[in-house]
Amino acid sequence: MKLSKASLPSRARDPAAKLFCGGRSTILALDLGSSTGWAIRGANGAITSGVQQFRPNRFEGGGMAFLRFNHWLSELAESSGPITAVFFEEVRAHAGTLAAHVYGGFLAHLEAWAEFRDVPYQGVPVGTIKRFIAGKGNADKKTVIAAVKARGFAPADDNEADAISILLWAIENYGGAS
Repeated sequence: MKLSKASLPSRARDPAAKLFCGGRSTILALDLGSSTGWAIRGANGAITSGVQQFRPNRFEGGGMAFLRFNHWLSELAESSGPITAVFFEEVRAHAGTLAAHVYGGFLAHLEAWAEFRDVPYQGVPVGTIKRFIAGKGNADKKTVIAAVKARGFAPADDNEADAISILLWAIENYGGAS
């Protein structure tokens, strides 16, 4: 029997409710794209991060990137313990059509992956993330990277810096023992 969203208990739909269920939780933060930045705080409190590439090679169809993304999410959840909540950068404007299509594809696969596993997810607006980490909602990439480095991290690029920023925002705003 399929349950509708309305019939699920509120804690199943609300990332905050699951994070406050006691103890530490495993939180995943993503900056979606062909170069996906990721950061995860495990149940042990350790934060790890990186960048994962999902560009299809020249002999593959475009859908292979999304299949690899789905597989990667499952591997990450398996290796880090059950993921309690996913937060991602919510982009409302894109530089071009291709960027919008790529983002939309990754977002659709993330949402389907999370829904299937009953993992709550929430988008965080770009300006909110930048204001949180750098003090300005329109901070440029270099400023965000510098702000993340000032907090003791060493991001490889702006994608990883954004993911770390999202994770730190989620921890501060939604709790869970840090």
